[in-house]
Amino acid sequence: MTSATSVYSFTARTLGGEEISLERYKGRVLLIVNTASECGFTPQYAGLQKLHDAYAARGLDVLGFPCNQFGKQEPGDATQIGSFCEKNYGVSFPMFDKIDVNGANAHPLYRYLTGEAPGVLGIEAIKWNFTKFLVNRDGEVIKRYAPLTKPDAIVGDIEKLL
Repeated sequence: MTSATSVYSFTARTLGGEEISLERYKGRVLLIVNTASECGFTPQYAGLQKLHDAYAARGLDVLGFPCNQFGKQEPGDATQIGSFCEKNYGVSFPMFDKIDVNGANAHPLYRYLTGEAPGVLGIEAIKWNFTKFLVNRDGEVIKRYAPLTKPDAIVGDIEKLL
């Protein structure tokens, strides 16, 4: 979708199966993350939840997009993913259905995100789970963070946008 001007141009299916427009988040700061339940970075769910708890009232939404493209580290179905996230990390921020973030079947939102904020050396592809994109209140991609970047390291950038 090359004509997209913001993340609000896209829809995504929740873990519960509901197709929603990301326009629902218009006027909010977004942290969009591709996630996995069996990854070495999976404990970042706790930090993402902490951001959600601390900043949701001020206008931040964390959006999780499970992906099984990296080491097959998200093998579960929607019910298993939701149960795992809630039971192990108390995740209450919106989680979406499992998607591809790279390749021919990449979700259109991720094609847009990677085009707007390429990684190191201008490479658009997502390299691993827990790559993060910070989006301002106008739906514009502001910054991309590597999987190694812990959620608490993003606080300063989030504060600037709230």
